[in-house]
Amino acid sequence: MASKNKPAAAQEKKRKTQDPKKDKSTGPAKAEITVILTEQQVSKFTKNAKVITAQELARQAGVKTSAANKYLKDAVTKGTIKRVGGYSGHWLYQVVSS
Repeated sequence: MASKNKPAAAQEKKRKTQDPKKDKSTGPAKAEITVILTEQQVSKFTKNAKVITAQELARQAGVKTSAANKYLKDAVTKGTIKRVGGYSGHWLYQVVSS
């Protein structure tokens, strides 16, 4: 009988939190989106650029910065692009001259 001293809003809130029918984990599954940058997309931007940044590459190619960053890291591993400067994740890259 202690509930008669509580405001109506508090009593309603308590009823909502005790409802066993409500399960928050039954929402729709999230879709996984994969974005791939191709050599052709990147070459349009890099052929005239002195330096390349992930942010600028993402803007030019119309993809997220994370996708551009992954592409640049993979290109450094392959040896087609080299890292020439920058700091703390904001790196500058150049195309390796053949």
